[in-house]
Amino acid sequence: MIVISESFETQPCAGFCRFRTVHNPARVTAFTMTRLQKILAMLETEPNDTFLRYTLAMEYRKSGETEKSIALLKELAYNATPRYVPAFFMAAQQLVELDQLEEARGFLRDGIEEARTQNDHHAAAEMSELLAEIGK
Repeated sequence: MIVISESFETQPCAGFCRFRTVHNPARVTAFTMTRLQKILAMLETEPNDTFLRYTLAMEYRKSGETEKSIALLKELAYNATPRYVPAFFMAAQQLVELDQLEEARGFLRDGIEEARTQNDHHAAAEMSELLAEIGK
């Protein structure tokens, strides 16, 4: 058997042809999973993968599940080792969109400090710019 794609494979056949292409419905499942389902499946084997958890938060944001996204970003910002600097900025952006400016400012101030600690001057500058936009 030779796999051609996620849901098709070739198999030997009788007669004049050497191989025939057949559809295998069992293979369709992995191919048709949503991005969210794929991320959750990967997290089952790598539950502490910071980037996967961040990706999950972004997927929650994309699907309109802002509360889940912000909660996961908060966890990554304050409880991950090391603290995940992009999480501060993304959480703050979502909070600004929700007009929760004081909480956004807190994330930005903490994020700027953490970015500087990690020598991520670009992230510190981006967060400083957003903080200036929404008012210190």
